[in-house]
Amino acid sequence: MLHNGPMAKKPTVTDVRQEKYLRSSTWSGLKVGDRVDVDKVPGRAQEFSFLAHVVNRSTGESWVEVVGGRAGTKAVRSFHPGQIFPKGALRSKGGALSLEDQPGLPLG
Repeated sequence: MLHNGPMAKKPTVTDVRQEKYLRSSTWSGLKVGDRVDVDKVPGRAQEFSFLAHVVNRSTGESWVEVVGGRAGTKAVRSFHPGQIFPKGALRSKGGALSLEDQPGLPLG
C-alpha cells in the first residue's frame, strides 16, 4: 500500500519524558554551572554546581539537579529545592535562607 502524505512520527521515549518533566536551566537566580551549597548532605568538603530545576508535570513535585560531590567526583544528584543555598550561605551565622525560600539571593 502506498502512502501519499507525510508519515506520522511515532513518539519516542525521549518525547514522552519531555512531556512528563519540565526541565529548566535557570532557577531562583541560578544558571547552569553556578556553585551552590546543599544542606543535609553527609560528608565534608563536597562541591556542587547547579544543573537544572525539574518539575513533574503530573504530580507537581519538583527537585534540583546538581553535579559534583567529594573532590574529583562528578556525579549528578537530585535534592529538594529547600536544600539548595547560595555558595557559602550555610557557613555564615544567622539562619541562612534557601534559594527556594528566597529566590534571587546574592550568589557567593
